[in-house]
Amino acid sequence: MATSEVVLIASVVLCAIGFAALAVVLLRVFDALRALRREVRDMREKTLPLIADLRSSTDEAKSAMDGARADLDRFDRVLGSAEAISEAVETSGRAARRLFAAPVIKAVGTVTGVKRAVGRLKSPATSVEVIDQERRRA
Repeated sequence: MATSEVVLIASVVLCAIGFAALAVVLLRVFDALRALRREVRDMREKTLPLIADLRSSTDEAKSAMDGARADLDRFDRVLGSAEAISEAVETSGRAARRLFAAPVIKAVGTVTGVKRAVGRLKSPATSVEVIDQERRRA
């Protein structure tokens, strides 16, 4: 055997070993891919119901938020009406105060004057002479 034949046989043996190693690696990759497909399928089976629950929760939260927004808008309108009513009452209160201030002051003054007059009439120190009708005519 010549050197070239030994080199040729060694290279064929090395190529065969390389192909065998490549076949083993490919089998391992296929096994890993099969396991990965199984895991992905299991994950899909577990996550699809969770995603559906998440969607329903999101829809519920959206409807609750819409309800809260509607309630807030309604409250804003009520608050605006209350402010308008308060302003109207305040304005009418000022107008009523202006309208009734002078007559009330006059009435209070009259009542005070009458009380003082009655008090003077009742006091024993003051002598009030009552004039009869006969004296008046004379």
